[in-house]
Amino acid sequence: IIRVPPPPPCFSIQAPPPPQQEAEQPPLFQKRKKTIRLFWSEVRPADWIYRNHKRSQESLWSRLEPVKVDTAKLEHLFESKSKEMPVTKKTAADGKRQEIIILDSKRSNSINIGLTVLPPPRTIKTAILSFDEYALNKEGIEKILTMIPTEEETQKIQEAQLANPDIPLGSAEQFLLTLSSISELSARLQLWAFKLDYEATEKEVAEPLQDLKEGMDQLEKNKTLRFILATLLAIGNFLNGSNAKGFDLTYLEKVPEVKDTVHKQSLLHHVCSIVVENFPDGTDLYSEIGAVTRSAKVDFEQLKETLTQMEWRCKASWDHLKVIAKHEMKPALKQKMSDFLKDCAERIIILKTVHRRIMNRFHSFLLFLGQPAYSVREISVTRFSKLLSEFALEYRTTRERVLQQRQKRADHRERNKTRGKMITDISAQPLGLCHAEDAAEHEQMKAVLKSSLQREDRDRDSTSRSAWAAGSEESQCVTDDAADEIMERIVRSATQSPRERAQPRERRRSRANRKSCTSINPEDQIRDSKT
Repeated sequence: IIRVPPPPPCFSIQAPPPPQQEAEQPPLFQKRKKTIRLFWSEVRPADWIYRNHKRSQESLWSRLEPVKVDTAKLEHLFESKSKEMPVTKKTAADGKRQEIIILDSKRSNSINIGLTVLPPPRTIKTAILSFDEYALNKEGIEKILTMIPTEEETQKIQEAQLANPDIPLGSAEQFLLTLSSISELSARLQLWAFKLDYEATEKEVAEPLQDLKEGMDQLEKNKTLRFILATLLAIGNFLNGSNAKGFDLTYLEKVPEVKDTVHKQSLLHHVCSIVVENFPDGTDLYSEIGAVTRSAKVDFEQLKETLTQMEWRCKASWDHLKVIAKHEMKPALKQKMSDFLKDCAERIIILKTVHRRIMNRFHSFLLFLGQPAYSVREISVTRFSKLLSEFALEYRTTRERVLQQRQKRADHRERNKTRGKMITDISAQPLGLCHAEDAAEHEQMKAVLKSSLQREDRDRDSTSRSAWAAGSEESQCVTDDAADEIMERIVRSATQSPRERAQPRERRRSRANRKSCTSINPEDQIRDSKT
């Protein structure tokens, strides 16, 4: 039973106790479970006692009849399922102020890190309300989508703010409170994210479909692939002793693994040698099927799922727009978003049609390649494209090796043609003379050079002979004189006595320049100088 306080007394009676004393009274109900709160502003009896003297006893709240409620049922229905979040008063680093921290450290740190790459909270709120792409980009929207506050967080932050009005909230709590003030926040962000992401998503779907279409055309028109398949079929029929009309293309991945029993070279090497020899206009195959190589890098199952997600997100965006339009939204912005969603819906329908037709064409292409009809829908586009792309790459590598070997053999044959032969007289046929006049002039110059060389040789021979004769006579005279002088000295030394033999001559030093010899006569100086 809810107890209604008694009506206020008249002015002659003493005023009731202050609100602080009433607040200290025990609650009317005792709850066993924690329930959610209603965030209203409470009206107290003191607020209307002195407002109007004539109607002080006729307040609306004083006329209310008590109502019985099922407290057990209410306690069960409005039980708070959230965990108790402790309210922490954190002192700032500078020690001058405190902040209210409600969130746990992990959540708070994640939001604070995200705020470092986002605009200020006020700018974010304005950008979300007006879908301003210049203030907030796609990455920022995706970041905010991970920060959307839950009802529990919003409730706790508001409770803490009411309980501590003089203490500011922490940066993360203040940001979540700002986001919670935006009407239909999740719908706005998801609609905006779809708008910014649509072009890239459509490109991710359309380009692989175009590559698959081009790849099938390239394979169908490629001559080198036909040469390879025909050669491989002929080799296989010979080895198997059969007359098969074709084979499953999945065997292409095993061709590099089969080797001969003599040289241990792969079957692909022999196929490539035959193709190079019999089909000179063949190519390396890999450079002509670029679209197939690109298709091998795409997961077409994921592509189909992406196309389905695009359709679902477009429908959800319509619902988001309807919800947002109920709140404050400019008519021009509403019309712009509506036109965008209409265009997206049409393009998605076209894209689905293109996807269906290209996949049907791929299945027909598999039938064209000889694949059984019962298995065409089980073959993956990615696996098929990867099979042909890897085989083409192996073929290109093997072809380069075969061409190098052929070039080496050709060079070896050219060297063998001139082996054992000598370079003979090549002056009989001068090189580089293609006309008769040039040849005649060349012969004339040779004759002139030959005659001048002969004349120089004759002069050189005569000069050398005369010089040799004169030199020989002179050398003979010099030799005779030297011999006579030697014999004369030998005879003289033998006939002389030991005393008369020449003694080594002593060198007499001149004392003319000595400063100490001041008493020497001029005659002595003259004598010394003569000696």
